Amino acid sequence: MATQGSPRRRRDPQRRIEEIAAATEKVIAERGIEGLTHRAVAEEAGVPLGATTYHFATKDDLIAAALRRSVERYAAYLDDWVAQRPDLTPEQLTVLLTDVLMSCFGPQRDAQVVEFELYLAALRRPALRPIADQYIELSVTALLPYVDPLTARAAAVATNGLTLHGLAGSTPPSRAEVEAILRRVLAPNPDLPATASPAPAAPTASAHAAAAVGQDS
Repeated sequence: MATQGSPRRRRDPQRRIEEIAAATEKVIAERGIEGLTHRAVAEEAGVPLGATTYHFATKDDLIAAALRRSVERYAAYLDDWVAQRPDLTPEQLTVLLTDVLMSCFGPQRDAQVVEFELYLAALRRPALRPIADQYIELSVTALLPYVDPLTARAAAVATNGLTLHGLAGSTPPSRAEVEAILRRVLAPNPDLPATASPAPAAPTASAHAAAAVGQDS
């Protein structure tokens, strides 16, 4: 009776793709975008070089895969963050967002550097821009339970800029500076006058003509 050999392991292409994308993030974390190569990713993932080039033909394809993973993590993080904080006043939101930003300059700095490096890769790679756009849109959506749409977008852009400034600058902003900027964006400024109602528009020449016709009829 012939002995039965061990069953051949079935290939899982999707799992292989995820392993390569995860390895891409690790390579970028260690070497930056400039140091990213298919060979480095293959070594990190423990797969043949041909596997990386089969699933991701170019370096830009690898970057896009890593960027998508970053966006997906960010979306999950925001969903959880909002779910745990269903009701916040502008002041509470200001303090909590400041906590988040300050952590980006501290224990979360390395992870944030990788995310921003992937985000900024879209500067010279137009194909990445629709993926990079999701960062701001996800931030806006997360803020909408607390503020109006325009304030949400202003705060999303402000937090994005503050984080980049803190990571790329020689000295990150202080907590007091971050909190003051976010408070200005999120809360009404008592030092500014209330917005006046717009004055009625002056009648145009055609309006005067129409009025004259009405009077003559």
